[in-house]
Amino acid sequence: MRLLPLILTSLGMKYWLMKSEPSTFGIDDLINKPAQTEHWDGVRNYQARNMMRDDMKVGDRSFFYHSNCELPGIVGIMEIVREGYPDFTQFDPGNVHFDPKSKRENPTWMMVDVKFVRKLSRTISLQELKQVPELAELALVRRGNRLSVMSVTEQEWDLILALE
Repeated sequence: MRLLPLILTSLGMKYWLMKSEPSTFGIDDLINKPAQTEHWDGVRNYQARNMMRDDMKVGDRSFFYHSNCELPGIVGIMEIVREGYPDFTQFDPGNVHFDPKSKRENPTWMMVDVKFVRKLSRTISLQELKQVPELAELALVRRGNRLSVMSVTEQEWDLILALE
């Protein structure tokens, strides 16, 4: 009987937070894509790559986080609509994300496809998130964490949405 909760957890939806600079690709850019869907390319961190390759599944939800801007924070929600596959930008010498060491037969970098779900009614800022004691373990607010993709627990997800 102890396995049942583990099985249910492993079959359930997972939650994520994915960062992008709005000057490069913001939530409005996603909204304006055909079918409001786009690949999430350019991730060049092994830990983030592994999450996209191994852990993200169709149906998972992700916060869209605007970084490196006037008001860094969570601005919307996306759904994972295609699981990890090779990031084609790693093979394009004309792309800023080109990786000459990556080979087509054994690609280094992965991406997922995301679909716009909704904008939040307001930006939930990084400063605000840091003020919530129950979010102290959220990877985003921990000192020194610069990952562009990170997991979010269901409890953290619910708490963040309650701030909206």
